[in-house]
Amino acid sequence: MVTSGDSDVLKVLADPLRMQIVRLLANEALCTTHLVEETGAKQTNLSNHLKALRDAGLVDTEPCGRFTYYSLRHEAIEALASEFAGLAATAREAAAASRKRSC
Repeated sequence: MVTSGDSDVLKVLADPLRMQIVRLLANEALCTTHLVEETGAKQTNLSNHLKALRDAGLVDTEPCGRFTYYSLRHEAIEALASEFAGLAATAREAAAASRKRSC
């Protein structure tokens, strides 16, 4: 079952720019400068989106001199994917068994 915490994560991921950031961070750790280059978004806007991703537990930070590198927390994505895989399996079983509640 999708919990309220999962719902919060889904709300965070519903933003197209945040989802683009997640896709970029899936490939490698990046700093804000890299993300500005890749997305074309303003640094201030990116910082706000990165904060939302951090607060949702999807992104980790690593200071490196005057820069901060961001990386995707694969465990958080795997947990969400597992939740959806479970829902898909349940729906598949219900469809195969033609389960429906009578009115």
